[in-house]
Amino acid sequence: MNPFSATPPDWTGEAIHALQFCCPSCHAAAAAAQQVWINRRSPVLTEDRRRVWQEFYGCVCGQVWWAWSGDRPPNPTLSDPRPE
Repeated sequence: MNPFSATPPDWTGEAIHALQFCCPSCHAAAAAAQQVWINRRSPVLTEDRRRVWQEFYGCVCGQVWWAWSGDRPPNPTLSDPRPE
């Protein structure tokens, strides 16, 4: 499966919007997902002019969910590349 495919996989049609960046059913992290697809064809601009995309996840519990890429929590092992 290609997470950057231009065509959305069929399983994304049943996705629900997660208000936190984890599975809304079992609260598993996105890293635990069995399937991933990023909708890179339809970016949205935020108020501060950053682009965000819908990221779709098929969780190990069977729930399919999506969240905005801008809602992803910061990775503590990486430094923030954005200037202050």
